[in-house]
Order: sequence, then structure tokens, then C-alpha cells
Amino acid sequence: MADFYTLLTNAGIAYETACKAAGVPIKLAQISVGDGNGAVYNPDATAKALKREVWRGTLNALFQDEKNPSWLLAEVTIPPEVGGWYVREAGLWTDTGVLYAIVKYPESFKPVLATSGSGKEFYIRSIFETSNASLVTLLIDDTVVKATRAWVTGYVADELAKLDAKQSVRVATTANISLSAAQTIDGVAVVAGDRVLVKNQTAAKDNGLYVVSNAAWVRAKDADSNAKVTSAMTVSVEQGATLGDTIWQLVTDGVIVLGATALVFQNITQGFTPLSAMGSMRGYVDYSQSAALTAMDIGFYIRGLTTGIVLALPDPLLHPAGARLIIQAAASAAYITVTTPNSQFGGSNSDVFGSPSIKLVAGVSSEFVNTGTGWLSFGGSGTALLAASGYIKHPNGLIEQWVTGGSDANGVMLVSLPIQFPTAVLGGIANEANPSGWGLSTVTVWAFDAPASTLSTAAARVRNVTQAGPSVAPGIMGRIRVWGK
Repeated sequence: MADFYTLLTNAGIAYETACKAAGVPIKLAQISVGDGNGAVYNPDATAKALKREVWRGTLNALFQDEKNPSWLLAEVTIPPEVGGWYVREAGLWTDTGVLYAIVKYPESFKPVLATSGSGKEFYIRSIFETSNASLVTLLIDDTVVKATRAWVTGYVADELAKLDAKQSVRVATTANISLSAAQTIDGVAVVAGDRVLVKNQTAAKDNGLYVVSNAAWVRAKDADSNAKVTSAMTVSVEQGATLGDTIWQLVTDGVIVLGATALVFQNITQGFTPLSAMGSMRGYVDYSQSAALTAMDIGFYIRGLTTGIVLALPDPLLHPAGARLIIQAAASAAYITVTTPNSQFGGSNSDVFGSPSIKLVAGVSSEFVNTGTGWLSFGGSGTALLAASGYIKHPNGLIEQWVTGGSDANGVMLVSLPIQFPTAVLGGIANEANPSGWGLSTVTVWAFDAPASTLSTAAARVRNVTQAGPSVAPGIMGRIRVWGK
């Protein structure tokens, strides 16, 4: 037998047997300590009382051991105002006054300020084994019993877990995953112990906060019950190729049954609170050097002051749909370039082929709006390419283009347009680029050929007209102006 131990007494065993037969709980109410009548001894199961009891009080806590379900742990704190004796024995008492268990305790002196010159609280924990721990309950008066550290720690942890703001996670998912084993999520190799926001499961009831395991994952302790997972729960993401440094909120409303209710999260990194401002824009800012625009630029009117600078829009995947800004090339800049990551520009000011960049020339502006997956460019003062062959896009959607070229051996001029019309060619005109060869008896006649033109090409025909009549005019330089939408 161990040097120090806890034994169920014969009376305690009889009481337990009777309670089991009657189907009623075993109620433990008090613990007493004694000095062994002045000497250490070995208690046995026949004991019905301590050899000499010096103090008795109400139990603070009684709970099962996590690893040994048949073990019970009883705790009590002896207050500082009592003492002046040794503790060599202890006993656990039922609510009916039966000595249920007796303890051989390591000899320890319990001081008291009045006689010992110092006082301290004295903590006793007794561990004992019972055949049916689930029957044993604690009968206490909550108004007088002092909470143990274990109880306080557990209580505080449970209450904190009920708060909407959760401990941050290392990464967040971007697609449905297998909830088991270490794996790579959003470009980050997660390992056992990492916290993960799972938000894209095919079965949305499986979404939530998890802890990575080399086997099956389990829900994080602060989000593993209905009380801990409620609408408006928020969590920050620390790392990730696309979702690092973002904040997510649970937007599932109503009563949530974890494992049954679909959990839906939304990105609230930029927030949704309207800002007080004099106008519809959040502010105004100038850029004289190339820059990667951030969330702080959304809602601003932005001017590029220097020729050739590049302004890169924020990643549309990381910002709310509807986010907007306006960018203008100042008069001091011959042109500036606006680029978009991870996608192509759409909208009336964009190249229909889906260019990832748009050039704005001096004085030209464009509005950019996030669809959630890409940026639209439209409105403003339109975009233009002011060159020998160029175009201008009007805010109302009309596009004008002009292009030069020469006629072939059949008197046909067929040239590629600077940009493709999105939907239709509406009309055009053609003329000779340099009519210096005209005379009193010789001229050229030009005609825009609409049937031969396409969304990306323009066609015209040219004829020499002399006193002898019209003839094919090869090698004549001409200009076509065409408009469409």
C-alpha cells in the first residue's frame, strides 16, 4: 500500500450499496481533518470517525478524474483564521453523517496568525476510487464555499468561449477539404495543433473552427458547443496566400445547433459602416509615384500626377463587392496605367479582349467598381488612345476609332482596329489621307464598306475617277473613321 492513501470505509461501502439499490445518488457534503491524536497512524476501513477531529468544513469541489473515470477528486480549502495544529488524517462525510472515506494525509502543520505568527490558507485534495462514480454527487451551499482554482479556471474558460470574438486561426479554407490529417490550406502547410477556420465545406453544417490533428480533426474548444457558436461570431486569420490578415463573421441567424445548422461566414475585413463625409467619396489623394493601392484607397478620388506611373488596384477577392474608386490622370501626366491583379478588367472602358491594364491619358478619368471577383472600369471621362491610329470611349458607351492604311491591288483598304468593338459597328466614313495627287481631271472617291467590316477590322473601297471614267486605285493611303458600341 502507498504511504498515503484514501480508503472507502465499511460504512461508506454499505451506504454506497444501499444507494445503488435504491437508485439514489451518493451525496457527499463535508470534509473533516484531524491530528491523529498527536501521532501518525494507518487508518483502516473499519473507521467510523477520525481519531481526533480538529476542523470540519463544506467541500469546495468534487469531480471525476479525466483519465480515470472511476476516480473522484474532492477538494477543500481550510481558511487562514483557523489552525495551530497538525493535519495527519481527513474524512469525507455524507449528508447523513456517514464517514464515507478516510484519508491518511502527509503530516503538515496548519498555522494560525493568533498563535503561530503567520496564517495561510490550507488546500487539501483527496483522490479515491468508487465502483460507480456517476452516482456520487456534491451537496454544498454555494454561498459559503470558496471556489477552487481548477473550478475558476474552467469557469472562466467556458465563459470566454461564449464570447463572439474568438482566438485567431492560422489559416482559413478557400474550398471544401477533408477534415483529417495535416495538409496545405491557402498556400500554408498546417500541422497538428494549428487552428483553422473551415468555411467552404460542401455540407455547410461542418463549417466552423477546428484544430488540426494527424487523425480526424476536432472542433476548437472555444467553438465546440451551441452556446459557444452564435450569430456574429468573429475570427481573424493570420496567414494565407489570399486570406491572410482578414476577419470573418458568422452570419447564420437564429438558434444554431452545431453539426446540424449550416454555418455561413462573410469577410468583414473592410467593415460595412457608412462613413460621414461631405460628398459621396471618402476622400482625395494624389500619387506621384507608382503604387499598389490598398483598402485605405477604396472610396477615394485618386489622381496620378506623373507620366508613366502604374497604380495597381487591390485584389478584388479580398474586398467587398461594390467597393469603388475613381482614378484620373492629371494634366501634368501624359498618361498613367491602372492594373488589376488576378483578373481582367471589365466594363465599358475596358478592352473587350480582357486586358489586365488600362491606360489613362492626361485629363482622362475612370470609375472602378469591384464585382467581388474582378474590377469594372466605366463612366468618368472615358479612356482614349490619342495617336495616328487610336480611339476614344465616351461615358455613354459610344466608341470612336480612327485608323490609317493603304489600298491593295483591288482598291480595297482592310485594316485592324486599335480595339475591338464589344457589340456592334454602327457606321463609318473613309477619305484619302493625302489628296495631293488630285487635279482638275483626276480625283479619288472613297466609301466605307460596312458589310466587309467586323468588330475588329474596318474596310473601305477607293476608285480613281478621270475623264475616261472610274478605275481601280491601288496603293492609295487613306483614313477610316468608324464608330460603334
